Amino acid sequence: MSGAAGAVDATKVYGVGDAEVRALDGVTVAFETGKFTAIMGPSGSGKSTLLHCLAGLDTLTSGATYIGDTYLASLDDKALTELRRTKVGFVFQAFNLIPTLTAEENIKLPMMLGGDAGDPAWIEQVISTVGLTSRVKHRPSELSGGQQQRVAVARALASKPQIIFADEPTGNLDSTTGAEILDFMRRAVREFGQTIVMVTHDPVAASYADRVIFVADGKIDGELADPTAEQVLDRMKHLGD
Repeated sequence: MSGAAGAVDATKVYGVGDAEVRALDGVTVAFETGKFTAIMGPSGSGKSTLLHCLAGLDTLTSGATYIGDTYLASLDDKALTELRRTKVGFVFQAFNLIPTLTAEENIKLPMMLGGDAGDPAWIEQVISTVGLTSRVKHRPSELSGGQQQRVAVARALASKPQIIFADEPTGNLDSTTGAEILDFMRRAVREFGQTIVMVTHDPVAASYADRVIFVADGKIDGELADPTAEQVLDRMKHLGD
């Protein structure tokens, strides 16, 4: 195995008999360190299942997933929780912020839960990069959707994780705000050496990535390097051909 994360012959089956659904059907894929990778596919293609299994939020029926040099199936619940808290950052479509905490407290929350203050200079840099310096004392209800998602991106970056998994991070945002978030994510990769794997259905969002992996019917169906939105859209039209 190599890279920041990956899957080897990953299979995920829901249901039994006639009701059986193969959400993942023997997927082998690796994600490079220091790269921004998008996973694309139609609804029900298995892209979110793949992300959740890579991130240790869901388990495989067979095969293996790994982060760095750790196979997730080798960990007990406590070790898996620790790995997710210290090595992995998450950004979801729903911002998943705690309403009673300020933006700054939300950003520091994963570290605070582990009794870790984090690196103050780095956290300040992240907050500045996502343009939240003047909003850190505000609670989520006092922030726009775009600002809340910036908090979520900053939270994912704050602990310097090995890898960030983002599931439709711009799904609830207008196109201008979405572009800002994607720009921050791309900067995090280029300037901070972060590794990001993002699930999206949006060709424009995918065009911010260094590499796009296409998923159809639970299998990998090709990839594109340095994609444009037009190339991604064209490729999506021919998935499964």
